Amino acid sequence: MIAAINILIVTKILLLLYAAWSDFRLWKIPNAIVLALTAVYGLHAALQLLTAEDVGAALFSSSGIPGDVGAGLLLFALGFGLWSFKLFGAGDAKLFLPIGLFIGWHGMLPFAVFLLIGGVGTLLILKLPMPLQLAHFSVVMRMEEIRTTRKIPYGVIMVAAALAVMALPNS
Repeated sequence: MIAAINILIVTKILLLLYAAWSDFRLWKIPNAIVLALTAVYGLHAALQLLTAEDVGAALFSSSGIPGDVGAGLLLFALGFGLWSFKLFGAGDAKLFLPIGLFIGWHGMLPFAVFLLIGGVGTLLILKLPMPLQLAHFSVVMRMEEIRTTRKIPYGVIMVAAALAVMALPNS
C-alpha cells in the first residue's frame, strides 16, 4: 500500500511540474493534465478510504475528502471568476480544481500565503532588468517575451505554491 501511495505522490508532482512547464512555454495547460491530476486524486481518495481506521472521519470531516473537495471547488469558483473577468486563462482556472483537491481545506491559508509570495516575486523578477550575460539562455529569453507581452503564466506560480504547501508537514 505504501508503494502505491508513493507512486501517486510522484505522479502528482510530475503532472504538476508538467502543467507549470507547459504554461511557462506555451501559455497553455492541457485539459488532459487537469483530468489526469483529478484522476490521481480520485485514486488517492479511494486509497485513503480503504486504509482509513475511521471511515466516517474520512468521509465527513474537513480534514478528509469533503475538505479536499470543498477546497477544490472553492478555488475552481475563484478561478472561474477571474477567468470571466479576463484576469486569468482558462487553463489556470481549471488547474485550481486539482490543486485544491491536493492541498485540502487546511492547506488553503498556506497556499494563499505562498501564492502571494510567488506573485510578488514574479512581479519583481519581471520588473528588474536581466543581466546581459544571461540574455542568451532560453529561459531568460522566454521571460523577456513574458515581460513584453505582459501575459503572466500564473500556472507556474500556482504549482510552486501548491508544491510548497504539499511539502509542509501534516499536509
